[in-house]
Amino acid sequence: MSSLLLDNIFWHTLTGAQAKYAEGVNGARRYARGFSPILGFADPERPDFEAIAPYCDPGEQLYCAEWSGAAPPAWRIEAESTMFRMVWDGAAAVPADELPLALQLGAEHVPQALELTALTRPGPFGPRTMELGDYFGCFEGARLVAMAGERAQAGTLREVSGVCTHPDFQGRGLARRLMLKLIRRQLQRGQNPFLHVMRENQAAHSLYQRMVFRDYCETVVRVVSPC
Repeated sequence: MSSLLLDNIFWHTLTGAQAKYAEGVNGARRYARGFSPILGFADPERPDFEAIAPYCDPGEQLYCAEWSGAAPPAWRIEAESTMFRMVWDGAAAVPADELPLALQLGAEHVPQALELTALTRPGPFGPRTMELGDYFGCFEGARLVAMAGERAQAGTLREVSGVCTHPDFQGRGLARRLMLKLIRRQLQRGQNPFLHVMRENQAAHSLYQRMVFRDYCETVVRVVSPC
C-alpha cells in the first residue's frame, strides 16, 4: 500500500485509473458531472480553485478534502467536518460463508440506488457513480434495502463506498456482509481496501473498526460551491 497515493487519494484517482471519468486542467480535477461531485488537487493544501471553476456550475455542491484555508474568491464553503480514512488491516481472505445472497447492481437499478442514498446520505453519490466499480445490493421484493460498492482507485488501493441500509432494515448486518463480499473480491484481485467515514457517524466508525479497518488519518472535508 502506498501512503503517497493514500495521502491524496482523489487526485491520484482522477489522474490515474479513473482519469476517463474526470474533468479539469493543470493541478485540478473533478469527477465529471453525473458521478460523485468530488474535487482533487495536485496540492490539496493549496487547491487551484481558479483552474477548476470552468468545470463547475454556479451553486453546485462539491466535496473537497485535505484543505482548511479561507474560501477563495467566487467560492463559498457550505459545510465543514472531518472524516476518517481507514484501511483494511485484516486477514488475506474473507470466509465465503460471511457473504450474503446479493444482486450485482446495474444501470437498471440506478433509480433505486438514488432513492436509497437520498434517504440514508452515505456520502456524495450521483446517477453514474455505480460505473466506478462493482455494486451489490439486498432487496425486499422490488425495493433496494441495502447497498455497498466501490468508488476511488489508485494503484492497488480500492475504496469501499456507498455503504447504506434503509432505516427499516438496520441491525441485520446487511451492509457489513455486503462490504465483506466486496472486500473478498478486492483481496482476490490483489487490491488493498480502504474507506471513508464521517467523524459524526460513530456507529459506522465503530463497526469498521470491528471489521479490522484501522484509522489511517483524520482529515478535513468540506462542501464548497462556486458563486
